[in-house]
Amino acid sequence: MSITSAIVLFAVIWFMVFFCVLPLRMVTQGDAGEIVPGTHASSPADAQIKRKAKITTYWAIGLWIVIASTLVSGLLTVESIDMFNRMGPGSGLPQAAG
Repeated sequence: MSITSAIVLFAVIWFMVFFCVLPLRMVTQGDAGEIVPGTHASSPADAQIKRKAKITTYWAIGLWIVIASTLVSGLLTVESIDMFNRMGPGSGLPQAAG
């Protein structure tokens, strides 16, 4: 895995985790009872983006280590997930004879 691939993999993991973390413990303006004029009641009262970015970074680093080490070790390759044998003969898992 090149350094560019590693950075792109980390960025994809980070944003996926970030979008999962964003709605956690969210207090809406409607729940807080302080709706700012021009906004919806479902808008966050205090988004806590910095805290959620830190949580996201910690989780993303852990997931990246697991995924990158699996890819670098060779336990998972493109050929091993070729279920329809589109990569040609001899690729992927061995086929049963007959």
